[in-house]
Amino acid sequence: MQGKSLQTVTVLGSTGSIGVSTLDVLARHPQQYSVFALTANERVAELAQQCRKFNPRYAVVTSEDKGEELRALLADETDTEVLCGLEGLCRVGSAGEVDVVMAAIVGAAGLRPTLAAVEAGKKVLLANKEALVMAGPVFLQALQASGAQLLPIDSEHNAIFQCLPYPCASLADAGVEKILLTGSGGPFRTRETGDLHKVTPDEACAHPNWSMGRKISVDSATMMNKGLEFIEACYLFDAHPEQIEVVVHPQSIIHSMVQYRDGSLLAQMGNPDMRTPIAHALAFPSRIDAGVPALDLIAQGRLDFQTPDYRRFPCLRLAEGAIDVGGSAPTVLNAANEVAVEAFLQGRLAFTSIAAAIEKVMNSTPVVELTGLDVVEAIDLNARELAKRTLGGL
Repeated sequence: MQGKSLQTVTVLGSTGSIGVSTLDVLARHPQQYSVFALTANERVAELAQQCRKFNPRYAVVTSEDKGEELRALLADETDTEVLCGLEGLCRVGSAGEVDVVMAAIVGAAGLRPTLAAVEAGKKVLLANKEALVMAGPVFLQALQASGAQLLPIDSEHNAIFQCLPYPCASLADAGVEKILLTGSGGPFRTRETGDLHKVTPDEACAHPNWSMGRKISVDSATMMNKGLEFIEACYLFDAHPEQIEVVVHPQSIIHSMVQYRDGSLLAQMGNPDMRTPIAHALAFPSRIDAGVPALDLIAQGRLDFQTPDYRRFPCLRLAEGAIDVGGSAPTVLNAANEVAVEAFLQGRLAFTSIAAAIEKVMNSTPVVELTGLDVVEAIDLNARELAKRTLGGL
């Protein structure tokens, strides 16, 4: 990186776990990266602290009320200009001064800002898997039209990316037979299935290996997170569903693997720390320090692998079925899941009813072609409304 100009970075979702990890990596390399903009939803106090440390040109929050709160907290301490709403998010993701955009806003809320960065031709670090899940064909069309560079941040997809040749015209040309997508199985991998209806939000959010936000932690507990990653992998690597196999790997040391036709099986390994894929994508094709200790295989001792139990994790089955159907099915799956998980976190839905709610919404919604962003957003809205009505009967 020496001799190259400073790269400017926008972090969409800077107060979430991915955003915090991104800023940790950026802070280790002040001669290589500067922060252009930071954004947050509700955590205004945390965003203010980040602004004091990194002095971005812009900070974006979701509403005018939050904007006034942030301005009051910053007062005259920084030169940061506060913007509000979706327009502000899209502006800082597509600004001409920006080189790199970390897309880490959780859920459907991250779709338009991430797409704005893609359409502007940025180097986009994709941590918002829902953008591809709910709008895959539209997203990929925009990517091809703009020439933006898309680098995956999910540890599994980043691992697959590292195990493939670059550039990779197609899996067939690369000699790939199968992608093995690993998942820990979450906190309930061995819990009695008859007790799963008693699971509390705090239990579901206590992941054994990773530190994540509450929504993604619940997705990990149901293995819907792995299902969404399955869909994302199909889009990212132009893979058919039958080319991808989910493997339960409780230690979260091997982040994913690629099997080649010559019998080779390439795996990317490392400690379960999101700073590793973040640093990899930031510096690609170079390498920089991520602040992550090297993996000690002797201390680790063993690595285990299992076939996923689809009866225990019906959300995984639903996700794999959605991408097999294609069209709007993944969009509906994602929308229904977000509504169901929110209801569970609020104590209004049993853990085991999350999958039931999603399946009912999917069975009640016709599958259509995704012809544009407006179509995607209309389907998403309709699926959410149907999911909310469905919750009353569960």
